[in-house]
Amino acid sequence: MAGSSRVLPGFSLTLGYTLFYLSALVLIPLAALVLKTTEMSFSQFLDVVTDPIVVASYRLTFTASFLAALINGVFGLVVAWTLVRYEFPGGRFFDALIDFPFALPTAVAGLTYASLYLKDGWIGGIGPHIARSVNALAGWGGLAPPLAPEALDWLTFPFTGGTPGIVLVLVFVGLPFVVRTVQPVLIEWDPEYETAARSLGAGRFTIFRRVIFPELFPAWISGFALAFARGIGEYGSVIFIASNIPGKSQIAPLQIVTKLDDFQYAAAAAIGVVLLVISLLILLAINGVETFARRHERAA
Repeated sequence: MAGSSRVLPGFSLTLGYTLFYLSALVLIPLAALVLKTTEMSFSQFLDVVTDPIVVASYRLTFTASFLAALINGVFGLVVAWTLVRYEFPGGRFFDALIDFPFALPTAVAGLTYASLYLKDGWIGGIGPHIARSVNALAGWGGLAPPLAPEALDWLTFPFTGGTPGIVLVLVFVGLPFVVRTVQPVLIEWDPEYETAARSLGAGRFTIFRRVIFPELFPAWISGFALAFARGIGEYGSVIFIASNIPGKSQIAPLQIVTKLDDFQYAAAAAIGVVLLVISLLILLAINGVETFARRHERAA
């Protein structure tokens, strides 16, 4: 409309600033990463990225990130549903607590989980702890022979530095993404749709599957993608709980750091480029699913 005032400057200026901002912070650094790999020949590039240890790190990174995102997709939806649909004492506190992984340094999270769930941790080493307690009680009364700590090793939690421990910390750092993307949709959701479906004889599971979840799906898949992407790039918390055995429990970001420590900058860039390309393809596929779901929702 002629003479109308704009809160922000015109399209040309804002578009120019947007392109400059994205280029300076995203496109140029990524282009420099790719350019760094040209210091190697193609055969050297293939030797680096197809090394069995590097391939194993890729496999572990993507597998753990996917499992963590899937767990967050399920339980993040449950948490968001509980916080939005029910009122209970301390609800505001728990709602604020969801953002705690954003504020907490990832190294602190890794140290905390390692001290709790690894074999020598407070919870992870529960078997040897129980054995020592039994021995102490038996020694007082002479009721039983000493029990070897190894006898209760089967009680050790399965977070001894492998995939389960990595998934555990990735679930911690990725939970807020699912909760915070699903919450606004649940807040705007009109419960009258549920009432109408219930009046037509639909059960709870049918109502959730056919009425509620289709509306939540685009936001849910966005949260899943964000949690998955965060898991791929996570480094600080994982190295403290993983045993970091080459070929078994080393993540791809650790492989990059190892190459940098050895001053193999081109090799580190090569690993990063492959990680970037695979991540981009997966995220594009997830975004394609999200776009299809939104179009299907509008068409319905």
